[in-house]
Amino acid sequence: MSAAELPDLVPMQPDPRMSRRAALRAMGTLALLLGSRELAFGASIVAVRVWPAQDYTRVTIESDAALSAKHFMAENPSRLVIDVDGLELSPSLRELVGKVRSDDPYIAGVRVGQNLPRVVRLVIDLKQPTAPQVFTLSPVAAYQHRLVFDLYPTQEHDPLLALIRDKEAAEQQAAKAVRDALGEFIGKVDKPMSAASGVGLATAPPASVPVTAASTPNAVVTAQQHQTRFDRLVVVALDPGHGGEDPGAVGPSGLREKDVVLQVALQLRDEINAVPGMRAMLTRDADFFVPLHERVRKARRVQADLFVSIHADAFFTPEARGASVFALSERGASSSAARWMADKENAADLVGGVNIKAKDASVMRTLLDMSTTAQIKDSMKIGHEVLGQIGKVGRLHKGSVEQAGFAVLKAPDIPSILVETAFISNPEEETKLRDAKYQSQLVDALTTGIKRYFAKNPPLARQRTL
Repeated sequence: MSAAELPDLVPMQPDPRMSRRAALRAMGTLALLLGSRELAFGASIVAVRVWPAQDYTRVTIESDAALSAKHFMAENPSRLVIDVDGLELSPSLRELVGKVRSDDPYIAGVRVGQNLPRVVRLVIDLKQPTAPQVFTLSPVAAYQHRLVFDLYPTQEHDPLLALIRDKEAAEQQAAKAVRDALGEFIGKVDKPMSAASGVGLATAPPASVPVTAASTPNAVVTAQQHQTRFDRLVVVALDPGHGGEDPGAVGPSGLREKDVVLQVALQLRDEINAVPGMRAMLTRDADFFVPLHERVRKARRVQADLFVSIHADAFFTPEARGASVFALSERGASSSAARWMADKENAADLVGGVNIKAKDASVMRTLLDMSTTAQIKDSMKIGHEVLGQIGKVGRLHKGSVEQAGFAVLKAPDIPSILVETAFISNPEEETKLRDAKYQSQLVDALTTGIKRYFAKNPPLARQRTL
């Protein structure tokens, strides 16, 4: 790509003081250096990835050596300009251009070119006002060095407003159903009357005569129920684990935890939304990474009455099997296995990649270190209901709710559980997790457990009308 095609690149200019002989000598030295991979090219690109989502879009450049970058915003048109040091333009880096999707909410396109020797310039054209974060991640798990660009909107999406609009649409649909049922009822009543009187067309009742409960009991009861259902909206926060850069556990045949738990969460959302007076909010609804503390914050922003984190277990040996339900513990894990599981899940931020410098440490402590006895007590109740239902559709790893210090369960005011749907590391259970029928049975069990909990423990203490 030429400098003309990439106007943000700065082409090199020859030094007028350099003689022709000196210039040729320098070119010869450069040609020798090009034969040395370490000296000429520095870091090599391992992979480039783009993770678009409504929350934010992440761009990742993975390399075999640490990269450093400087960035600035430019206007007319709006774009993010990034200079990456220690890098030469390569086919792997050019692949980034083709990885931008047309439906990406934030990126209109990417241009890349050699700005200076060993300095590559990336220009990200933006669709909307964006607050970028640029940071590096050290090698962890299967990843080498990563340079990350997170593009956040300057005005954050309001998830509570989305729930309100969803509720209003449901109310309108329910009201239409009541009107349709009322019209059908009146039609059925009028037809026999008109036939008995010999009148060909039924006459409508006078406008001044109201329709009473005695004449249309079904319709009136439906309307009253509709009003009662939505006076108190019960909000369930569903948290599909991992996502984006963090695949979670991977089964023997390659099934990724982040994919299967998202499928289960999307189906569970639909079932919960079909329950009158209940709505589900997803911490992620696509393949992107959400830090642990951000999952908690999302649930609190919508004033959730329940938080359900969905995962697929894994162990060193393929023999381990069965579903589990976990709640938070104040005093330590209920077993060594529970402690190991919590440590593994709490390491998700390291794999997924969190920009620690951009986070307020005091806010993180408030969200993740606070817990109450009442919250844990309620979490054990919902955990017991859910575990009992899951046990009807599959094997349980342990017949009681376990406890450990899962960071994602530490919302101080929301009953929270973590469900390990099965051991994805077990070949048989990996096959079950992939099966649509088993997923449906699992979703039904989770829905039933949640409904049973709220039937016994209505959230009256946090009464609100949306």
